[in-house]
Amino acid sequence: MPSVTYLYHSRLGSNFVCLKFIGHSLCVDSTNRVVRHLSNCIGNPFNVSARKFSNYKETPEALSARKLSETKEKPLHIPVMKEEVLENAGLNNESVFLDMTFGAGGHTQSILDKYSSSKAYCLDRDPVAYQMACDLQTKYPERVVPLLGKFSELPGLLKEQDARQNYFDAILFDFGCSSMQFDEGGRGFSVSKNGPLDMRMDGNRHPQNPTAADVLATADEHDLYKIFKVYGEEKKARKIARAVVEARYLFTPLQTTRELADLISSVLVNETRTDKLDRHTHVATKIFQALRIFVNNELNEINYGLLLAQRYLRIGGRLITICFHSLEDLIVKRHITGNMTDNEINMLPLQYVDNSRWHDRQSIDEFTSSHWQPLLKHVLVPSDYEVESNPRSRSAKMRAAVRVS
Repeated sequence: MPSVTYLYHSRLGSNFVCLKFIGHSLCVDSTNRVVRHLSNCIGNPFNVSARKFSNYKETPEALSARKLSETKEKPLHIPVMKEEVLENAGLNNESVFLDMTFGAGGHTQSILDKYSSSKAYCLDRDPVAYQMACDLQTKYPERVVPLLGKFSELPGLLKEQDARQNYFDAILFDFGCSSMQFDEGGRGFSVSKNGPLDMRMDGNRHPQNPTAADVLATADEHDLYKIFKVYGEEKKARKIARAVVEARYLFTPLQTTRELADLISSVLVNETRTDKLDRHTHVATKIFQALRIFVNNELNEINYGLLLAQRYLRIGGRLITICFHSLEDLIVKRHITGNMTDNEINMLPLQYVDNSRWHDRQSIDEFTSSHWQPLLKHVLVPSDYEVESNPRSRSAKMRAAVRVS
């Protein structure tokens, strides 16, 4: 792997630590001034344990129907809360909207179908998703503009398309991994499918960027503990970090998802975990989440993407976000409420009170001013029917806001 400097920033309590990847070593530089970076992970959307009914006998008609249904093509990705997005986007036939997380294009296609003259700009950092956007462009000629890149690359991409600021009527974020990425073992995102520990959402677009295997092979125990604890909120982070380092020196560096999952299973041998639907989940889920967030620098990208949304939405334009984790939702909530300082979110809520401090009204108004007006009093969550038909939507939280300044 070529020598490369790679910076990641994470919020660790009241301290900020800059993790710097140089060649095959991962060192830590403490600094007083770095870009503040929160981290988060997504709930495990796979690993569903099936119930077996030994006394149940399937009739020939039921067997034929089941086999027929199994032969039907499985959708690559089911868009989450599609109807709620359509209801709150505030679009019409002349609207121009930006899908910041195109994925398989479920939300975009539903908007294009509903509004016959609308136009969509489709951004995604995954080359596979970009190719799907190009395919959608052939289906909707002159109505779809595919864009390949991260949120931080958006200004350059829009400049090439002559798209100016205050241009879009709505911007949609559907954060996290898509089903396509989880279902393909070779991408390294899935606990249940064996493959190389890659986890780069960009694929091979930037081959010099470190993979999850590179991080596990070079980070020391203290660095791994921080990654697992901050990015994955894993309560056994220290124990797992120690096991990873011991395995690296006693045996061999971890290279596949199965090796990592088996190692964590052996460390947490007597522990069982369940998801929000009380289904069994793998004990390695949060570690996979933490590594993915770290490798892709996701939350810095989310923070920057929301700053860009405020600039590229017109006044009165709508922001729609779908989050799958509390830290993702925290960043969105802080942006909407205006609880930010120097384009960085504040960890404490606006309701925080310190009786030892006094501020004048002008300072308070300036601090609490926001560019957004929430459309919803509370977050929207999927209906019971949607969760039953698409269990991967179980953790989704949707927020909507209007740009007012």
